[in-house]
Amino acid sequence: MRVHCTATAQTDIPAPGSVQRFCERTTPYLPEARTEADFITAMRDITRWHQQRSPWYAALLKQNGVQVDGLTTMDSLIALPPVHANFFKQHEVLSVPESAITLHLTSSGTTGQKSQMFFDAFTISHSRRMVDDCMQVRGMVSSEPAHYLVNAYEPHAGLRVGTSNTNQYLMRYAPPAEVFWTLRALGEGQHEFDAFGAVETLRRWAQGSTPVRIIGFPAFLHFTLQRLERMGVPPLQLAPGSAAIFGGGWKGHADQAISKEALHASLGRQLGIAADRIVETFGSVEHSIPYISCTHGHLHAPIWSRVLVRDVATLAPLPHGQAGFLSFLSPYITSVPAHSVVMGDLALLHPAGSCACGTPTPWFEILGRAGTSSNKSCAAAAAELLPAS
Repeated sequence: MRVHCTATAQTDIPAPGSVQRFCERTTPYLPEARTEADFITAMRDITRWHQQRSPWYAALLKQNGVQVDGLTTMDSLIALPPVHANFFKQHEVLSVPESAITLHLTSSGTTGQKSQMFFDAFTISHSRRMVDDCMQVRGMVSSEPAHYLVNAYEPHAGLRVGTSNTNQYLMRYAPPAEVFWTLRALGEGQHEFDAFGAVETLRRWAQGSTPVRIIGFPAFLHFTLQRLERMGVPPLQLAPGSAAIFGGGWKGHADQAISKEALHASLGRQLGIAADRIVETFGSVEHSIPYISCTHGHLHAPIWSRVLVRDVATLAPLPHGQAGFLSFLSPYITSVPAHSVVMGDLALLHPAGSCACGTPTPWFEILGRAGTSSNKSCAAAAAELLPAS
């Protein structure tokens, strides 16, 4: 189903001034109280933006009795009807003309129903810059070239999968020397996991002095480390400055999942990557704000969003430490009314100040994906390429 905007077609539609100013902030982590007033204003203005440009969203607000002028507190923003990420698997809902769309991404891999997300220049440029800001703070930006082992779909003509787009973008933080994609493109949209190629590539790179960056799905990293052990390969020592940056879950291969702590230990033991050089990320095509782990492995909220956990039955916000649906508020997106979304992930939210790293914002942990469905995420579709062990 397509529900497009009512605005006159043009390619350059300026976002509300409050939204522009808020999204242009470049310090990722500040106490939420310091940005709350500006956050509320930007959220009110982006809600009005979508109300005025998306007939579907205007109807949603009317159905729920939302008065945009009354969005003056965090509680009123939390009470906005969140749109479930699964909605975008069935509908294309734009708040800008099609002529303003500069990027179209999908959320799933080779199988399953895809989320169709559309980005205008404002949305994609600011969300990418936000990633830059977070990676800079995390110490992942370097001018020294690095080899990349990419546990994701090798690009080919016509591939629009969000994870492959993300991994290509992650290679901007150290100039690529050599790149090896473990999910090799076979043509006609088909991919195959090349475990032996990954092993031999790591062995060769370990003999040199160029740092190695491993990015992509953690399931394929785990499988590669298992293959190294089964082949009797002695522990490798990758060059100083090497790092692992990965995101995506174990969906579709949960029976082989290991804990984050065990995976990090294997990286240190088998490849010599220090714990503080292991970075977890969380994101989706439906919500492109970056969540990047600190040195203690916790996913902190940056200033451009507010993180909630909602009751699975009522969608009411839950206190810290109670499990529910992960949900986000952010004014960053002008192209689609996804400024208040609820995900299919179960999570726990922890208060600001509860992490020993000192980052002054709340953090969350992912418990898994709720329910079962034939709809597959990128990680679930990719996991099907893993051979049975």
